[in-house]
Amino acid sequence: MIGALSKGRRRRGVLSIDEGTTGTRAAVVLDDGGAAPPAYLPISVSSPDHLRVEQDAAEIWANTVAVCRRALAWAAAENVEVVGVSVATQRATVLVWDTATGEPLSPAVVWQDRRYAARLRAFEPAWDDRLVEHTGRPVGSRAPLLWAAEEIARNDAARRAHARGRLAFGSVDTWLVWKLTGGARHVMSATNAVAAGAYDLRTGTWYDPWVEFLGCPRDVLPEIVDEDADLGGTDPAVLGARLPILSVMGDQHAAMIALGAHRPGQATCVHGTGTFVDAVAGAAPPAHRRAVPGILTLVGWRSRGTSVFSLEGYASTTGSAMRWLCEEIGLFESPRHLAELARGHDGPSDVLFVPALAGLRTPEWVPEATGILTGLSLSTTRAALARGILDGFAHSVCDLLEGVEAAGGAPVTDLSCGGGLAASDVLMASQADLIGRPVRRAPGNETASLRGTAYLGGVKAGLWPDLATAAALEDAPVFEPTLSGSRRAEARAAWRDLLARHLARHPHPSPASTSPASTSPEESKP
Repeated sequence: MIGALSKGRRRRGVLSIDEGTTGTRAAVVLDDGGAAPPAYLPISVSSPDHLRVEQDAAEIWANTVAVCRRALAWAAAENVEVVGVSVATQRATVLVWDTATGEPLSPAVVWQDRRYAARLRAFEPAWDDRLVEHTGRPVGSRAPLLWAAEEIARNDAARRAHARGRLAFGSVDTWLVWKLTGGARHVMSATNAVAAGAYDLRTGTWYDPWVEFLGCPRDVLPEIVDEDADLGGTDPAVLGARLPILSVMGDQHAAMIALGAHRPGQATCVHGTGTFVDAVAGAAPPAHRRAVPGILTLVGWRSRGTSVFSLEGYASTTGSAMRWLCEEIGLFESPRHLAELARGHDGPSDVLFVPALAGLRTPEWVPEATGILTGLSLSTTRAALARGILDGFAHSVCDLLEGVEAAGGAPVTDLSCGGGLAASDVLMASQADLIGRPVRRAPGNETASLRGTAYLGGVKAGLWPDLATAAALEDAPVFEPTLSGSRRAEARAAWRDLLARHLARHPHPSPASTSPASTSPEESKP
């Protein structure tokens, strides 16, 4: 797609940023829909204890600037006109900063963080129904706005900045737009606001009762805007030019656009730090036909005042479990090495891996759950072990897809896969076998988030007439199921039995055992 750019007419493109949980990349997405080679830098992730997950917001910003400058240097060398900037970010990772100094006053608290999980259970009886109705999600295991309120109370620097009217709160998209514009815009895109847990799906604004209950001051909250709203322009001192910021959105939603999930019945499965299944639900928030643990109603994207809604389920530690197995435990040299070993094992393995290293969401909501590696014997080979790990990921995808379909009351007829782990033929084939339906690996899936947000911004800038044109998919490999129906049923039954036996060790506390005496929202303050 990208060859011989300097010949013929001058090409145009969008500088696209994908700030993920484990790394930051930037590339120019060209007017033919392809992405130039991305510039990439890893991001450090720290876990001070088994519940907390944090990052350095200053490192996130420094890495963003560095990869953007490399991508812009590529564009200059190839005579590509950059028409603007688009951004995709990890969602629900939040921080506070001083608007006078531009310095973060806290670590960035990552979306995998569970420090409030046990405490939040007390709010479920009074709040779950109201929150599901208004925000599309129950209380859950994290509360970014509760964290903000408590950070202001316990952090002297944050408290002083707030008293002086110079404290800002936001997610990573808020932070990057604020820094890119030199502090001119304090905003949060709809897809990121939904992930923060206090977005009213019907009004498109903050859900005030929950904000007030959590104690978060309204004056630190960003304005919620469309993904392709007027987001200002980049400060020339940052990137060397003033470029319009064309779009900002959550990374999974950007991947939906790039992987071709634009209408009901279409869905994506993206394997990143976690594995996310997102299905298009239509122009109105879907009425959940059945309550399914961990399945959330989200805004897929909001453009020109109109929302496309989606249903999402996710397993929070698949890619990060792979990283843990390779880098921390040292069972495999690399994820690629694991995938190569798995290819050498014929058929499903007796080994199974449940990648619940930060709790389980679907099919059961158990934040305290831990991972499992089972089925080991003296005859277990490294290939069998590798295959069992990938089969565990595939079973997790099945749980998520079944949950999304049950909640939406309609089948997913078109599933496209992306993300780093999607490069594994073994994983794709295992997914098809266990789902019992074809699975498509979209081309360029590793740059899906980069391209998806650029497509939305590029439509705004006139590079493409619409999203379908921008995301037109070339022929993609399709993995057909090969397991018989009976073997598929046996495999799924064995997986469910394993989960049931394991989760019996982590009984879900009854609301009565954790709730305050009164369950009214006004009285059960955090």
